Amino acid sequence: MSGELPGDPRPGVGGPATPRATCVLAPNPSPMTLDGTNTWIIAEPDAELAVVVDPGPLDEGHLRRVVHVAERAGKRVALTLLTHGHPDHAAGAARFAELTGSRVRALDPGLRLGDEGLAAGDVITLGGLELRVLGTPGHTADSLCFHLPADGAVLTGDTVLGRGTTMVAHPDGRLGDYLDSLRRLQELTVNGEVDTVLPGHGPVLADARGAVEFYLAHRAARLAQVETAVEGGARTAPEVVARVYADVDRALWPAAELSVRAQLEYLSEHGLIDG
Repeated sequence: MSGELPGDPRPGVGGPATPRATCVLAPNPSPMTLDGTNTWIIAEPDAELAVVVDPGPLDEGHLRRVVHVAERAGKRVALTLLTHGHPDHAAGAARFAELTGSRVRALDPGLRLGDEGLAAGDVITLGGLELRVLGTPGHTADSLCFHLPADGAVLTGDTVLGRGTTMVAHPDGRLGDYLDSLRRLQELTVNGEVDTVLPGHGPVLADARGAVEFYLAHRAARLAQVETAVEGGARTAPEVVARVYADVDRALWPAAELSVRAQLEYLSEHGLIDG
């Protein structure tokens, strides 16, 4: 998660982002989580029911603040959705369900509370709100995005961040899947269905197409760098990281190594390097 991300980021993180989406920032900043985890409250402006996407870490103060922000807007949280199962997004889900009485829906059955899961192509409706579920594996195998068509927005979890780039969490995450997911998002931006990214970390991006196309270009450049490093004698993932990510904060090298392992696997599968 390094460098600057095009995509016309808005100043600041947290608060109202679109007519239907409000961000509550969790107090868990770090090199990996940026400013912290973005918990999203989604609801029709005049509706009494709300959906929360990614309640975040198991932090009682944060979870209660999400409830408070919703109630202050005249909303009751009736459903919780998870973009994926990483603890900074999902660890607080069970406690949040206790606080709100809401069900928790996720792709991973182990994260669900209630009978219903989530799958690509599902349409979530609540209080007049519509969210379309997009299968976007790559960062993790269970990664989902949620398209909010009424606002021309997409909630991306860790698939696209508001600043920098994300990791492919190998071996659960796979680069080929991730590139396909980015192309799926790109298609929505090219078709004019999405213009705003509501990310899991970092600021809102007003230029969704620019952000996704930057991600695709970045991945192509990194793949070329990794291939060159291997051709130059790097034999292990740590050796590749030391060459390719030499200008990146070393605190991010463990995450970079996961992405490098995913890239090495991808290059090997496509016959571009020896397995």
